[in-house]
Amino acid sequence: MTNSVAPHILMLDDDAAICELVAEYLGNNEMRVTCVHTGSAMFAALEAHAVDLVLLDLKLPGEDGLQLARQVRERATVPIILLTGRNEEADRVMGLELGADDYVTKPFSPRELLARVRAVLRRYQVQATLPERDGSRRAFRFSGWELNLRTRRLTAPDGTAVDLSNGEFSLLNALCRSPQRVLSRDQLLSLSRLHEAEVYDRSIDVQIRRLRVKMEQDATAPKLIVTERGAGYRLASDVDTLF
Repeated sequence: MTNSVAPHILMLDDDAAICELVAEYLGNNEMRVTCVHTGSAMFAALEAHAVDLVLLDLKLPGEDGLQLARQVRERATVPIILLTGRNEEADRVMGLELGADDYVTKPFSPRELLARVRAVLRRYQVQATLPERDGSRRAFRFSGWELNLRTRRLTAPDGTAVDLSNGEFSLLNALCRSPQRVLSRDQLLSLSRLHEAEVYDRSIDVQIRRLRVKMEQDATAPKLIVTERGAGYRLASDVDTLF
């Protein structure tokens, strides 16, 4: 398993040629790009995926790019880079006031765009190390896996979706919140909110066993969700948190 997941960039632009160019260039630099051409498609992608950054063209046929930027900022803390024309200074200023993080003027060089994307992602990674806000997490990434907290979807390192029961999702969520830390059954019961009627501590063992079958290369010799004998369980991976 790989230890990291490529940053997921969502690009909204009506020019298919520019989208293809950006997707190829960023893809060659260890980023994953989803291209959409309408605002509705952009919001659908934001709901379905844990997106790291939005590239948003302000000049779209029949749509107000500034209004779309405002709506993105109202819905999520995902960073935004605006794509603007050279003579659109007023729009750039307004976009930044609405909460965009940076802008790139068209025509732009892919190299400049890559540098700005990396700079904005670095700033957000620093923010993610600060004391977190309750309920603000969007996803966890660890050892190539991605757990989307909004869609409750687990994605494997090869990109396939893995179905989780409510209990499995809650338990994996709890483990991701305390990576590399040994959690007892009682702690896991509390953190995963599994402590309901007729649920006992051995239910944790059942959930762990099911998660291992779905996530480990060899469920009988787990390397990701490991047992600390006499103490509990530990997620043996660093975890990146998306806000």
